[in-house]
Amino acid sequence: MLLTAKYVIPVTSPYIEDGAVLVRDDQILDLGTACHLKDKYPMEEVRDFGLSALMPGFVDVHTHLGYTALRGMFGDLPYADWKRHVLHTEPFFTEEDWIDSARVGALEAVASGITTIADISASGVTLVPAKEMGLRARVYYEVLTTQKEHAADVVREGVEKIERWKEEYGSDLLDFGLAPGPVYGCHPSVFQAIADVAIEKNIPVAMHLAGSQEEADFIRYGSSPFGVHVSEHEQGKLAAYPPWLPAGTSPVSYVSNWGILDVPGILAIHCVHVDDHDIGILRDKQVRIGYCPRINAKLGMGSMPLEKFWAAGLAIGLGTDSPAAVDTTDMIDEMRIGLMITRATSSERFVQASAKTALRMATIGSAQALGIEDKVGSLEAGKQADIIAIDLHNSHQNPTTDPEAAVIYTANQDNVKMTMVAGRILYDNFVHVSGCDRDGIIDRARALRVRIREEVSDEALRRSLIEHATQDERDRYNR
Repeated sequence: MLLTAKYVIPVTSPYIEDGAVLVRDDQILDLGTACHLKDKYPMEEVRDFGLSALMPGFVDVHTHLGYTALRGMFGDLPYADWKRHVLHTEPFFTEEDWIDSARVGALEAVASGITTIADISASGVTLVPAKEMGLRARVYYEVLTTQKEHAADVVREGVEKIERWKEEYGSDLLDFGLAPGPVYGCHPSVFQAIADVAIEKNIPVAMHLAGSQEEADFIRYGSSPFGVHVSEHEQGKLAAYPPWLPAGTSPVSYVSNWGILDVPGILAIHCVHVDDHDIGILRDKQVRIGYCPRINAKLGMGSMPLEKFWAAGLAIGLGTDSPAAVDTTDMIDEMRIGLMITRATSSERFVQASAKTALRMATIGSAQALGIEDKVGSLEAGKQADIIAIDLHNSHQNPTTDPEAAVIYTANQDNVKMTMVAGRILYDNFVHVSGCDRDGIIDRARALRVRIREEVSDEALRRSLIEHATQDERDRYNR
């Protein structure tokens, strides 16, 4: 089939006006001007998207789609308070609730032009909707314990878990990895154990790192809100933290000392609170970076020094992170906000921060961060046919002189009109066509949100928080 549109944006080469892409089975076979490809393939069926931009699907390097049902519940909280509220809400979910919540997130991802997700959870809930809807996905199993004596066991169990996932769900579209829990939620032996097994078995690894000032203070001084009391999910229950001995160093240096940054292709998410020494470590270890600007801004986590990472030559991808914080799974919004934050805070803001570089981060840059740039991230002959169409008919986008800038500055997720993964159309003319029961999913999600909101009442949440709080926190909650 020939897909034609006013603009084709390959990302790794200049955009083509009045362009076309030839797709057969799951691959891109050719691209060029529509006139040339119609002459070259006269018998090929043509699908014309009119005043639209055809481009590679977005590659979202960091998601937590299982939390979609919590969006809008904990707005305007700083990171540490938001994290604690989310953790204490989790016991109210059943296993099926988690899957339905992830299904809603997956529906939105598909409708937003996201064709690849990289999701972290302690249960793998995103596997089911990814398989059902035909998304390309890497699912990381989260491993954590604060007890040194448990580290080897939980990592071994994690490896066994992803091996079972491979047997049950494995396909050309799905692969699996390991992710240590938050730096403040893991005994450092977990990092070393993951590094050893990941290097031996060639397992992809991703981790949250240096995301908040609270985390940085906790690691260096033991003086953040995490230093007195932090909660973790161990064996499905909340457990109190043992006393913390400050490491006197940065989170990046700390985890580097435990070997995990030696895992080839490791993805470090956030990396907001880093100094030049940390960036040198990340560069020397060839760590790949996951940039999540909206959650960093909304939770007051800070702003990643993007221009310094560019200067260090690091591979940087874009992620939407948790819907429980940012409310939408919208890569266009992520690109635009990330670009504007960088321009507002960087001394080099108009050197590299442009619509073109933002678009690269969300596509080929994200593919490079996940090590799958040979398959996806750009429109090139031989790559997988992960293609989206973005409608440019709106008056604020027309006439268009630069389609890349039009996508970044004037479009949003509602302008995505078609999403294709591996040659299969999942979303067409603003309608889900993958065969999933969209209406049933939405109905169950509505009922779930009503139940969660009723069960997680202010009083229930207050009791849960007080049960696991310090005396100072109890006093504050009781006021």
